[in-house]
Amino acid sequence: MNPHIERLRSQTRRQFLASAGQFSLGAIALQSLMRGGASSARASDIVTDPMNPLAVRQPHHHARAKRVIYLHMSGGPPHLDIFDYKPELVKRDGQDCPDEFTKGRRFAFTGGTPKLMGTPRQYAQYGQGGTWMSDAVPNFQRVADDLCVIRSMNTDQFNHTPAELLLYTGSPRQGRPSMGAWATYGLGSENSDLPGFVVLISNGVQPSGGQGCWGTGFLPSVFQGVQCRSKGDPVLYVSDPPGMDRTMRRRTLDSLRRLNEFQESELGDPETTTRIAQYELAFRMQASVPEVMDISRESASTIEAYGAKPGEASFANNCLLARRLVEQGVRYVQLFDWGWDFHGTGPGEDIRGGLTEKMARTDKPVAALIEDLRQRGLLDDTLVLWGGEFGRTPFREGRTAASTNLGRDHYPDCYSMFLAGGGIRGGMTYGETDELGFGVVQDKVHVHDLQATILHLLGFDHKRLTFRFQGRDYRLTDVHGDVVKGILA
Repeated sequence: MNPHIERLRSQTRRQFLASAGQFSLGAIALQSLMRGGASSARASDIVTDPMNPLAVRQPHHHARAKRVIYLHMSGGPPHLDIFDYKPELVKRDGQDCPDEFTKGRRFAFTGGTPKLMGTPRQYAQYGQGGTWMSDAVPNFQRVADDLCVIRSMNTDQFNHTPAELLLYTGSPRQGRPSMGAWATYGLGSENSDLPGFVVLISNGVQPSGGQGCWGTGFLPSVFQGVQCRSKGDPVLYVSDPPGMDRTMRRRTLDSLRRLNEFQESELGDPETTTRIAQYELAFRMQASVPEVMDISRESASTIEAYGAKPGEASFANNCLLARRLVEQGVRYVQLFDWGWDFHGTGPGEDIRGGLTEKMARTDKPVAALIEDLRQRGLLDDTLVLWGGEFGRTPFREGRTAASTNLGRDHYPDCYSMFLAGGGIRGGMTYGETDELGFGVVQDKVHVHDLQATILHLLGFDHKRLTFRFQGRDYRLTDVHGDVVKGILA
């Protein structure tokens, strides 16, 4: 197959006119159209500098949030034991689940007639908005006035991998760009020495959706999330290998750049330009990443507030790193924490002691992160999100129904999460579920609505932030989604 013919076939009209010659009629027309800069292009276009694809770009409208920290609790937290208080469910604890809620339905691990299960946790209202929270989250309670708790989240998937992929890529199947990739594709990065999109993983365990949760799909790979570590080398393979110093590495990269530029001129593959940019970013990261990832530079009081331990790997360390990263201009930081699949198959998955222990390691650093951002004047334009890929059932999980441990099955119809900062109204609860927690009865928020709202806060019309691939324009929200205006400040 002739690569030159294939290159011509794959060219867009804009690429063809640009390559038709500096003084051709096509090039003159294109220069005239673009003389006003990126703002003169179609509103849906993202005009990327080919030599710096992470250059800062303007969104469609005024952005309330400049950056995002997304805290994902992989597995699906038991929302009925944290945020969604159901006194009627407590009253009916142990009763057979009404057929109307289970007949014709499929659940991941439950069949027959399960038993209703009211929460064993103690609830109270907190903050000026009177947000209901359980005793599982004592540190969330003190930042209640910063939080917007959505109790009416809804998804289409009831297994972990497709649910996480739907949440982060808009599709339950692998291959689509992730939310963080869309954000950096649209906005670029505020720090040329750091990635625009950074991923931090707790416990050494990746989410069920794998690297697809921070991949680029068909977007240029420079927008992919860079996985960093809070212990050891911050980024794998970014250090010079044995026997190579920084001067030699610079000479090696210069040689690679010349080879890549030659290949790009011959084949015109945009991924070649991306490769050049990635090599250069990696070289700059050798100096910038170790410094920003060194939490020992923080004050003793700050480290204590998060419960962090320099030199170790933990969720608390990652929360502190997230603040340091956004403070240095990273656009999108994604934290994944494993271990929220509360089926009750063991003490660690029990919604009593197991949830208490899990929250003891996580709600303190999350609350500290919100307080730290506020004190530093960053919360107003930093959007913070906390939640999982789906919720848990109002009945006992089938496999563990006879166990001494209390657990719940996967549940996609309704669940809870919270947002804070970045243009979000704090101290409020949005949406309602029915008295037993089986369905949304007010203000349903689908995951595509959440995606549309995040992009709106970043300054984008989600219908216009698109990328043309295989003959059609794709977007994060697929073919539907509405901004949740009721939670906007």
